Amino acid sequence: MKDKLKAFLKKKDIEVSVKRYGIDALGAMAQGLFCSLLIGTILNTLGTQLHLGFLTDTVATVSGVSYTVGGLASAMSGPAMAVAIGYALKCPPLVLFSLITVGFASNALGGAGGPLAVYFVAIIAAEAGKMISKETKVDILVTPLITIGVGTGVAALIAPALGKAAMKIGELIMLATNLQPFLMGIAVSVLVGIALTLPISSAAICAAFGLTGLAGGAAVAGCCAQMVGFAVMSFKENRWGGLVSQGIGTSMLQMGNIIKNPRIWIAPIITSAITGPLATCIFKLNMNGTAVSSGMGTCGLVGQIGVYTGWAADVASGAKSAITAFDWLGLLLICFILPGLLTWLFGLFFRKIGWIKENDLKLDL
Repeated sequence: MKDKLKAFLKKKDIEVSVKRYGIDALGAMAQGLFCSLLIGTILNTLGTQLHLGFLTDTVATVSGVSYTVGGLASAMSGPAMAVAIGYALKCPPLVLFSLITVGFASNALGGAGGPLAVYFVAIIAAEAGKMISKETKVDILVTPLITIGVGTGVAALIAPALGKAAMKIGELIMLATNLQPFLMGIAVSVLVGIALTLPISSAAICAAFGLTGLAGGAAVAGCCAQMVGFAVMSFKENRWGGLVSQGIGTSMLQMGNIIKNPRIWIAPIITSAITGPLATCIFKLNMNGTAVSSGMGTCGLVGQIGVYTGWAADVASGAKSAITAFDWLGLLLICFILPGLLTWLFGLFFRKIGWIKENDLKLDL
């Protein structure tokens, strides 16, 4: 019986593992969120700040709700995340397309904590759909029915609770950061930065827990310390290609080298422990854009765009009087200058004492 089950799961490409669910699915979910909510937010911000009519004008009205181009993109975040997860789980076409409905339902029922609900529900629905796929002669009816039925049913049962739990955790982290900005600035910055370099998604984690405000600013600081830090520290080995691919791409590229020599990771981690509390205590770097931006760092400058989006929204609402020179100075120091300078200096020290050797940071670009 056990052998038959193993054979069936293998046939259906169902792999119960940390890699499949904790790395592949979570990473894909972040991409789905990026291609919907984040892009939508950027389009809305560009339209508002640059007075671009084609981005601020209503292009559709659904059930009395008006949508801009960016608004439509943001509204599709649930389906986009679910389909991305299904793609990572190697779902057949009928299952993949059915996840659009599952993602919409999960995100809607999950409320502010929708991304976490979508993550769990989409995985369950996808695997259920894969199990039944091509097992009947009426696959075109049965597979979507099972996928959507299981997905919406599970969403109704657990999405509201998951959404509330995620937001409570996020609120607790943000409250703790406001009350203890120094200690929590270090903790959030270091942990989210580490998550960014690991083959999991810091963006999805920040989105799931709704990390914004000072906690979001600390998360941005930690991600920038890793990305810009590794880019500058490894410039000797990787030159301009490495600077760009890590600095505005991802520090995850160094994961293979970290496994070979974990000590190369110490410099950017120390840097994140410095820039995190500087962001929370000195510059009061609030990340009040979309939560997913908190975990993006300098990837496509999304973290910085998120901070600016929050500033612009705060000015528009009256919560902030104006964007000051001190704001810009803090953003430049926390996101670019200090990560590069501090990690480079720490890297020089570790090279001198032999902890980092020639080509330890070399990438195959």
